[in-house]
Amino acid sequence: AFAGDSRFNFILLDKNVGKRKAQIVAIRRSSGDLVLNVDSDTTLASDVVAKLARKMRDPAVGAAMGQLAASNRSDTWLTRLIDMEYWLACNEERAAQARFGAVMCCCGPCAMYRRSALVLLLDQYETQLFRGKPSDFGEDRHLTILMLKAGLRTEYVPDAIAATIVPDRLGPYLRQQLRWARSTFRDTLLALHLLPSLDRYLTLDVVGQNLGPLLLALSVLAGLAQLALTATVPWSAVLMITSMTIIRCSVAAFRARQLRFLGFSLHTFINVFLLLPLKAYALCTLSNS
Repeated sequence: AFAGDSRFNFILLDKNVGKRKAQIVAIRRSSGDLVLNVDSDTTLASDVVAKLARKMRDPAVGAAMGQLAASNRSDTWLTRLIDMEYWLACNEERAAQARFGAVMCCCGPCAMYRRSALVLLLDQYETQLFRGKPSDFGEDRHLTILMLKAGLRTEYVPDAIAATIVPDRLGPYLRQQLRWARSTFRDTLLALHLLPSLDRYLTLDVVGQNLGPLLLALSVLAGLAQLALTATVPWSAVLMITSMTIIRCSVAAFRARQLRFLGFSLHTFINVFLLLPLKAYALCTLSNS
């Protein structure tokens, strides 16, 4: 539809070189002040570009992301949970980080970057290694870390809405989460030396996000050990996890003004019995691409 429009330049590569190298080719051939990254399965609201560009008027801002939603939310019980998971990740985690000037991951489906900063960082971005091997995933998180290393702020724009297709079955969802977990662990190691230069809240946030799942896993293992060794139910652990789940979902339902967030409590079962073991596996296989 746009092939004959002189305002558009389509770059067709000879083969699939991966998202990172494709981005780099496009950025190097671009000329605008701002670069917008949109995934192929993502649909933007009509005002997203204007709202992100408005945030980028501040020269201290290197990148800004919009709010993500699941375009296929109504397909299955899993897509409904993921849509709520995205809302929480954007409007709790990213919103809090932006309050202190550093969103730690401007998500790939919808993120705008300052081109002048991108050009200076492209060589580092292209040659990222982990244990001597090229790193070929986690592009959005690594690019965000590079922006912060360059001394720029990263922001979240909650009213810039982007709808993306999410996995509708557990298998693809868990494969996605495994890839994201490896990326998070890898780039958290890179971000540690950045933390002293950022607001103290970011240190608390990064430590909490990595220590929280570990403590939850220890609680679950201790509870299972009690059940196996003493044949008694670890009610204290069960009640604590249940109460934390209810509080979190109630707060989200109140803030979003949507009762459906009470149903996000079902995600706790996925988290405890699937995602925690998956994150442990990811931590043990960080070099696997």
